[in-house]
Amino acid sequence: MNVLSLISSIFEPAVKLVDELHTSDEEKLNMRRRIQQIENEFLGKVLEYETKLMDNQAAIIKAEATGQSWLQRSWRPITMLTFLVLVVFDSFGILATPLADEAWLLLQIGLGGYVAGRSAEKITSQVMGARSRRDSEAKG
Repeated sequence: MNVLSLISSIFEPAVKLVDELHTSDEEKLNMRRRIQQIENEFLGKVLEYETKLMDNQAAIIKAEATGQSWLQRSWRPITMLTFLVLVVFDSFGILATPLADEAWLLLQIGLGGYVAGRSAEKITSQVMGARSRRDSEAKG
């Protein structure tokens, strides 16, 4: 469930409650408008937060990329390439044991450090879902 759906689901019961009130249609409409206004303000704050988060992530990447040391500039790409190899090996069953959930969390954190952090989180959750399906099929 993404953040926008979560926020909408929080306000949905209030809208349904307004529909059940024994007031005039005009009062119900005004209450629905006010709830929608509060929801929109809340969504605006969440989007503002997400923007600041992505700006900070971009600043970190920029600082690393322009660092003086080769290691400072290269540690994240090297780490993510290592995880890529592990994911490929895990996908083909080459690893002696499947990757632990903590490894997938580290992958998500590493990908989240890039400017496309939110997109990477979505991709990681899809990979995790595919991995869970694969594991359940292997057991069944």
